[in-house]
Amino acid sequence: MADVVVIGAGNAALCAALSAAEQGASVTVLERAPKEQRGGNSAFSGGAFRVTYDGVEDLKRLIPDLSETEIANTDFGTYTEETYFNDLARLSEYHMDPDLAEILTTQSLEVAEWMSNRGVRFVPIYGRQAYKVDGRFKFWGGLTIEASGGGRGLMDSLFAAVEKAGVNVLYGARATGLRQDGSTVTGIEAIQDGKSLTLEAGAVILASGGFHANAEWRARYLGKDWDLTKVRGSRFNTGDGIAMALEAGAMPYGHWSGCHSVAYEVNAPEFGELDLLSQQKNSFPLGIIVNKRGKRFYDEGADFRNYNYSSLGAAILAQPEAVAWQIFDQKVVPNLSEEYRIKQVTKVEADTLAELAEKLAGDNPAEFLAELERYNAGVSSNVPFNPNVKDGRRTEGLEPPKSNWANRLDTPPYVAFGVTCGITFTYGGVRINGDGRVMTPEGNALPGLYATGELAGGLYYKNYPGGAGLMSGSVFGRRSGRHAAAYCS
Repeated sequence: MADVVVIGAGNAALCAALSAAEQGASVTVLERAPKEQRGGNSAFSGGAFRVTYDGVEDLKRLIPDLSETEIANTDFGTYTEETYFNDLARLSEYHMDPDLAEILTTQSLEVAEWMSNRGVRFVPIYGRQAYKVDGRFKFWGGLTIEASGGGRGLMDSLFAAVEKAGVNVLYGARATGLRQDGSTVTGIEAIQDGKSLTLEAGAVILASGGFHANAEWRARYLGKDWDLTKVRGSRFNTGDGIAMALEAGAMPYGHWSGCHSVAYEVNAPEFGELDLLSQQKNSFPLGIIVNKRGKRFYDEGADFRNYNYSSLGAAILAQPEAVAWQIFDQKVVPNLSEEYRIKQVTKVEADTLAELAEKLAGDNPAEFLAELERYNAGVSSNVPFNPNVKDGRRTEGLEPPKSNWANRLDTPPYVAFGVTCGITFTYGGVRINGDGRVMTPEGNALPGLYATGELAGGLYYKNYPGGAGLMSGSVFGRRSGRHAAAYCS
C-alpha cells in the first residue's frame, strides 16, 4: 500500500509525486509507457513555461546563471499576473474557469522557482521567442523561459528529483480502474507485464493526460476527420484516466470538442517519436500559408505565433487533403526557427514564383501563381517590418488579410514546407477544484481522488497560450500532491 498513487509520469504527475513525497507521504507512480518512452506528452514538448515576472530580477530567481551580457543585450520586458489572466480569458473566449486561472497566474513564478530549486534548469528561449533587431534581442508574446534540453531535459530532471525523494516508479503499468468503497477512492486496478495488479492507496492522483492518441474518441468528440490527424505527442494518452474518473462519478468539464493542434510535418510518423522531435512548424507569421489549390485560408499575422499556433492545425485539417504549404522568401528565412532546419522536412525550393507554383500546385499552377501575385499586390509596405512587435504591416483588400508582418515574396530562392494537422492534447476532461480534488456533478469532491494536467478541464477553450500547459501542470500538480498527502495523514 502507498499513501498516494499517481497515474501517469509526465510533468504534472511528477510534480504531484514530488510534492506529496515532500509532505512525508509514501508515493508510487504508475507509468503506462516502458522506461525508454517515459515522460508522457511533456517529453515531446519544447519545454516552454509561461510564467509571470515583473522584470529581469524575477527571471534571475529562475535562471541564476543569467549573464550580464545577456541582460545587457536583451529586452526581457514583463509579464504580469493581470496580463496572464487576460490572455487565458481572451484566448478561451471567456469560457475559462476564473478560479483555476487565478491560481495558475498568481502561483506560476513561485512554482517555477520551486522546480528550479529541485533541479530543473531554466534558460531563456532565444531560439523561438526573441528576434535580434538593431543589435538587441526582444522577447515577445509573454513567453520567455524553457527547461534546458526541452521536454526531455525537463523530464530527466524531474525523474531524478522524484527518485531522490524515494518515489517508487512502476513502468509498463497501465491503470484500468479505481477501487472504491462507496464514493471513496481506496486504490487502483492495473495491468503490468500482462499480470493484474492491485494497489491500495490513501489517495489517487490522475495525471495520465487527455485523449489525443485515441482515434475513436477524437472522432466522437472533436468531429469529422479528427481520427485522421497525426499525433504529435505520446501514443499512451488515450483517455484512461478520464474514463476511470467518469465511471467513479466525476463531472465532465472543459471544451470536449476542442484541442491544441499545430502545423505539423506532412510526412511525420503517425505518432510522436522521442528521437524525432521538432516536427511542428511555427514560424508561419513570417510567411504565408496556402492549401493544395494555392488558396490562402488563414490570417498568418493575426497574433504572435504562441497565441494562435494551437488552432492552426484545425484550420489545415479543414483544407483539401488536410495539407498546406508554408511559403517564405530569403528576407525571412534566416529568422525561421530550428525546426525548419532538420533533415526530416518536406521542402520545395524554386528560383521564381512561377516555378514554385509548378512544383506545388499539381493541376492548377496558374491559379496558384495568381494567388501568390494577389498577395504580393495586396501588401502595404508603408509600415516598417518588425517581428518583435505587432507591427501593423498588413495587406489591403485580401480575404483573409494578413494583419501583421506582411512582406512581399520577392527575394528568391523561395522555399515551401509541407504541413498537415498534428494534435498535441485535448481540452476536455474532468472538473477539479483549486486543491486538485475531482468534483461530481452535484458539486461534491470525490473522497480520495485528485487530478492534474491535461485531463483536468476548465482552463483551455478554443485556443491556448503557449507554455501554459506545462506551467498549469506544475502548479496544479504541486497543489494536488500536497493536498493528497494531507488527506492521507
